[in-house]
Amino acid sequence: MDSKKIQRQFGLWDSPVSPTSLANENRFVDVDWNDDGALVWVEYRSDRNVLVVQPAGGEAFYDLNSRYSARGGLAYGGGEFAVGHGHIFFVDAHSGRIYRQPLEGGVPQPVTPGFGEVGSPSLSPDGRWLLFIRSYEDRDSLEIVDTQGKFWPQRLVTGSDFYMQPVWHPQGNSIAWVEWNHPNMPWDGARLRQAGLNFPEQGLPVVDEIRHIEGDESNAVYQPVFSPRGNALAYASEASGWWQLYLYDLDSQERRQLTDTPAEHARPAWVQGLHSFDFSPDGQHLYFLRNQAGFFSLFSLNLGTGVEQRLALDESYTYLEQMRVSPDGRQAALLVSAGNIPQRVITCRLPEGTPGLGIGQSQTRVWRRSMPAEIPLAAYAAPQAIEWTGMDAGKVYGLFYSPQNPNFGDRGKPPLVVRVHGGPTSQRYAKYEKEVQFFTTRGYAVLEVNYRGSTGYGREYRNKLRGNWGIYDVEDSVSGARHLVEQGMVDGDRLVIIGGSAGGFTVLKALQDHPGFFKAGIAMYAVSDQFGLATDTHKFEIYYSDYLLGPLPQAAELLRERSPINFVEKIKDPLAIFQGEKDKIVPRWQSDKLAQSLDKRDVKYVYHVYEGEGHGFRKTETVEHLYRTIDEFLRQHVIYA
Repeated sequence: MDSKKIQRQFGLWDSPVSPTSLANENRFVDVDWNDDGALVWVEYRSDRNVLVVQPAGGEAFYDLNSRYSARGGLAYGGGEFAVGHGHIFFVDAHSGRIYRQPLEGGVPQPVTPGFGEVGSPSLSPDGRWLLFIRSYEDRDSLEIVDTQGKFWPQRLVTGSDFYMQPVWHPQGNSIAWVEWNHPNMPWDGARLRQAGLNFPEQGLPVVDEIRHIEGDESNAVYQPVFSPRGNALAYASEASGWWQLYLYDLDSQERRQLTDTPAEHARPAWVQGLHSFDFSPDGQHLYFLRNQAGFFSLFSLNLGTGVEQRLALDESYTYLEQMRVSPDGRQAALLVSAGNIPQRVITCRLPEGTPGLGIGQSQTRVWRRSMPAEIPLAAYAAPQAIEWTGMDAGKVYGLFYSPQNPNFGDRGKPPLVVRVHGGPTSQRYAKYEKEVQFFTTRGYAVLEVNYRGSTGYGREYRNKLRGNWGIYDVEDSVSGARHLVEQGMVDGDRLVIIGGSAGGFTVLKALQDHPGFFKAGIAMYAVSDQFGLATDTHKFEIYYSDYLLGPLPQAAELLRERSPINFVEKIKDPLAIFQGEKDKIVPRWQSDKLAQSLDKRDVKYVYHVYEGEGHGFRKTETVEHLYRTIDEFLRQHVIYA
């Protein structure tokens, strides 16, 4: 024990991570290159998404405009912009239109009309045409428009329920995309399609012949990318049970598996615009991201020899996303973080594109940081990958954070916050999470549970949740906390469980099925009524419950049993509930009913509805109020109780 540290009870440490600092955190969601080497990224700032340009010459970066909010409008968003030929094409969240704006500045001009929801703009190599996806009156289509906005957009491909990740052949005469149908989610089963284009003398291009490349109802594909020469198509497929990379020869129609490490080389496509691998401009190398138990690495694969090499970065970044190779092949742009390093926009030199730079070497430059420098990195906790045995002897995975604060210490055992991810088809990564640091700097330990059903550990592990939602997620959260108690790492009398959306459902079920085990629960926009989720949600997830619990009416009894609202009388532990007023995924009435039931039985609870918020909280004032309330709630019901 450091004698210089102030000794104070866990949970009561003075933290540099204040609710105000959390509320003012920026978040980066995508990054890409213009042809001249300029960088463009998107920053989430409160309730607005800002486009930021970093000129190729290294001058100061600048916001592209102040009026618009760049956010893809399909499902959970993503696919905010495309950039090239000195212009950016972005989706405006408020009007639902795609706008064109010069990168050096100027008034944005609309290129699409404002109806339905749009996303994933993709610019043709010659800069004349723009692919994008539209959803209108629950009908999705892959569409095309000219980049000047002179023509009315035209449907290229229709007939499937969903489309994503449209890309152009380097010669501009062919396109590829991913599509899938209900009741699947994109990670259950999806198809990769490729089609040639015809170009009439007047009007927009039209599809010639559609070719099926890979994927079916039980095998999902992800992110097609044409090779620079246009002779091959790279993509990820889960055919082997893990997301592996493949190369499809467009002439011979032969496919070659490029990776075989039991790790993930793609991720569940909850949003549009995800990008996990990219070619070098000469087509000789494929750069890709690899996820092993939530820790990410950057790799280079020589397509001629089949040799792959891990590329070192200057700092210990453990979470990497949206990797894009520069037009000259010398650099890659990424969004990065680590458990103890807040998110950054960086570029790194690539050895194959930089003479004299060897494998294992890196020259990394940080262009933008998400947090002010007032909080020292020594205040942040780093994750440790752990595993334990579940209640039925199954293996479970997670990430553990010890309390961390350079100024405070305690000789006892810390309280534990069990943090449950949403989805539920998702994963906790070794990335910077402001909520984790909010707790660890105050003297809480944190367990992030990747329960059976999570991604990142192969399809077999993910499919374990089928029929078991509300069982394995709950059991694995409880057994994970119990494991840490038995190891003497946390205080078994001060356990807390927190989660949002599907994670909020797990919170409610845990309090229902294991009363008294957790001292308190925190549920944000939580699923409390499975019937409501199955019948009153958006198109993207309307059949998601079929995968998790079964279709109606056959699964009606199971949905009733797994609806916490039907068994609220079993919840006796203090509960904090937070809800967005405009939530379309888990509507407000689910939380209203829950709070009303608790109120009738005099259960200790707090309930806040945030105006103007949807599924997830973004406004500065909302985030600040949320964490002040959580801190007060836990002090009252866990620390002082």
